[in-house]
Amino acid sequence: MTLMILVLFRTRRKQRVHLISTRILTIMRLTLLFAVVIGFISTSSRSLAEVAWPGWLGPNRNGWVSYFEPPKKWSKQLKQDWKVNVGDGYGTPVVNDGLIYLHTRQKDDEAIWCLNLETGKTKWRNHYSVPFKIGGGAESHGKGPKSNPTLANSRLFTMGINGILSAWDTKSGTRLWTVDHRSKFGKRPHPYWGVATSPLVINDRLYVHFGDDEKGFLAALDVETGREIWRHGKDGAAYASPLFAEFGGVRQIVEWNHEDLLGVEIQSGQLLWKYHLPHRGSNQNMPTPTIHNGHVLVGGENRGTRSVHPHIKEGKWVVTEKWHQKRASLDMSTAVINNGQLYGMTHHSLGRLFCIDTESGNIIWQGPSRVGQNVAFLSIPGHIVALLDHGQLQIIEAKGAESKKVAEYKVADRPTWSAPVLLKDGILIKDRQELIRWSFTKTK
Repeated sequence: MTLMILVLFRTRRKQRVHLISTRILTIMRLTLLFAVVIGFISTSSRSLAEVAWPGWLGPNRNGWVSYFEPPKKWSKQLKQDWKVNVGDGYGTPVVNDGLIYLHTRQKDDEAIWCLNLETGKTKWRNHYSVPFKIGGGAESHGKGPKSNPTLANSRLFTMGINGILSAWDTKSGTRLWTVDHRSKFGKRPHPYWGVATSPLVINDRLYVHFGDDEKGFLAALDVETGREIWRHGKDGAAYASPLFAEFGGVRQIVEWNHEDLLGVEIQSGQLLWKYHLPHRGSNQNMPTPTIHNGHVLVGGENRGTRSVHPHIKEGKWVVTEKWHQKRASLDMSTAVINNGQLYGMTHHSLGRLFCIDTESGNIIWQGPSRVGQNVAFLSIPGHIVALLDHGQLQIIEAKGAESKKVAEYKVADRPTWSAPVLLKDGILIKDRQELIRWSFTKTK
């Protein structure tokens, strides 16, 4: 009897141990599976989070996109992921943490959008009335915003076509503050074609130029409140956007306004140097300058392209002109750097792509003529991404004198004046009315 009880006890104990072991193994398997799933989700989320496009011309405000890896062979076509009608405007979308922010015009309102990057679905939208009239034929470019929004400090900063600067909460779309200086200027309190300069944020300050064609000022504002910290100058606004640079060990804001290219000390607003290059007649100051190796590369319609060197000599700031290339005049398109060379578009020959040697100023490559009125450029390892204003995307192999087109895609049916946004495996295109996401298809 005792023996039977002992055997039964041992059998049941073995069964319990086996059951516990089975349960532990099941839990371990489920945990592993859960970890894999979470890892996949985290990887996907991380991939989205790693794509940050905070403002005008991308991560560094110069068109350079280091995280995009060009394929060994470009695909013959792109895959359209989604398309959304968002309204008029030339501003580029900005991207962060898997969300897109956009500033457009719909009828008589300017609209602020927040969209899901993967699906194109609207997360929130806000809008406000913006009556606007240009006149004189300028309506061909529409009444939509031409300034690019800027994303920083959990805020979206927008500059309306009529010159109203606003800060928006990125989570809710609530407008946090507004700065309106229109009463300080004339009957048309903005440049003729509308405001196109894009706000620049450095740490806790925002830098932007207010004004019309004749008078205005560069201002530094507190990002939290919109409070003015300093203002500089009295010159009118141009269509170019301010940049951050460091020359001679001095941190400064570089801008091209209605009259001059200049450098202003970032903390105090004190003028450091100035190079006279005024807007006269139809020769408007439009492209944002390009900074390279201590030089500012700047060009305007019918005035060629220049390399100027701001530096300190014998305790004083001086600006010397290194070269002036008259046969390549930047019109509206902002040029970019790749492999130490300048790639842009001249309005000569009804639009022609070019590459300039930044040391000599010589034109070392030109594409075919009649490209169009405007090209939006980005720069990636070994290549130039060029979005033509009629909706064609070209990929140019950046090899100086041996540069050549290696791929082209039709990405929009309407005019495309907004710069594209590069993702890790795709591209965002904003035409006159729609925002479109394309993916690069894999080649065999």
